[in-house]
Amino acid sequence: MLSDRAKRIKPSPTLAMDAKAKAMKTAGFDIVNFGVGEPDFDTPENIKEAAIRAMREGFTKYTPVGGIDSLKDAIIEKFKKDNNLNYTREEIIVSCGAKHSLYNIAQALYNPGDEVLIPSPYWVSYPDQVMLNDAVPVFIKTDESESFMVKADAVEAHITKRTKAIILNSPSNPTGLTYDRKTLEEIAEVVLRHGLFIISDEVYEKLTYDGVNHISIASLDNELKSRTIIVNGLSKSYAMTGWRIGFAAGPKEIIKTMTNIQSQSTSNPNSIAQKAAVEALTGPQDFINIMLSEFDKRRKFLIKELNAITGLSCLTPTGAFYAFPNTSQFYGKVIGNRNIESSSDLALYLLEEAKVGLVHGGAFGDDNYIRLSYATSIEEIKKGVDRIRDALLKLK
Repeated sequence: MLSDRAKRIKPSPTLAMDAKAKAMKTAGFDIVNFGVGEPDFDTPENIKEAAIRAMREGFTKYTPVGGIDSLKDAIIEKFKKDNNLNYTREEIIVSCGAKHSLYNIAQALYNPGDEVLIPSPYWVSYPDQVMLNDAVPVFIKTDESESFMVKADAVEAHITKRTKAIILNSPSNPTGLTYDRKTLEEIAEVVLRHGLFIISDEVYEKLTYDGVNHISIASLDNELKSRTIIVNGLSKSYAMTGWRIGFAAGPKEIIKTMTNIQSQSTSNPNSIAQKAAVEALTGPQDFINIMLSEFDKRRKFLIKELNAITGLSCLTPTGAFYAFPNTSQFYGKVIGNRNIESSSDLALYLLEEAKVGLVHGGAFGDDNYIRLSYATSIEEIKKGVDRIRDALLKLK
């Protein structure tokens, strides 16, 4: 009855775990939820006021499919100011969230049997979006000792005559780590030599720490820019997850095709949210630094506490709001009739027994880890880590 492609797809594990944690909380359990990738800050007032103003002025009708000109212009200015990249309106599309932008790219670029390189660990939706478009995800394992950055020689080793593109994500979900310029330059040389496309997911670009500056790979070289589609959005930087505004920038022909596809799927993004997005990009930016400062405090506290747990280790993230601790030392241990053989087993144990929600590393392509979001208060982080420590000590 169902299509073969539909049968290949699984629900988002991050949203599934978040839903289970929230269901337990609704049932009366005291849950500490490290699962969802969503800022716990409210959308800034000036952005909400722009939406209210748009409604009062009657801006509630269809807009151009790929976004209103004022928002495209704000995005163009953002790329110029933040990334030293110049685009025209024809090279910009606004979509219903960054995930939607990524899906539009997959629809526009991939043919059946095309191979798409995905460094692992990866964000959960990359492989499923590739498969939904009848292409083949090819995973390139990265190593903790190299800060989970894919290396040029590994990219080269996985390229075949069917390779169409590579997906890069910096700052990374789930690791919270970032790519340096040298590594990006080396990857770029391989990509250009083989004529691949780069899909660069930069949705966490404004959330970096320790003096790290985000580098967009498209900014390294004009030829590289012509092979790169950048995906970004407002959800993370402006605490606008529910507003569903993402955008992409890239070659005119690809953006036009994405717009045609969008015209037959969702049509335009929400008109009111687009007006709010203009205000987000052009209005005061103080909010980002306030949120980033708080995330930084939480980051330092969480990493220190995690690394103090015997048997657990965690690199210090340089971006986003995730920690990705190595939990493999606990596999093979037991408690009562429960065996811990994988990150999934451990995540379920911590949810059911310690009342802590998080996401197992297998969902991101590496079973040796779990992912915790520190987009929650210091008090909740402390309570959650204490519970994790106590639960892990019980394993024998």
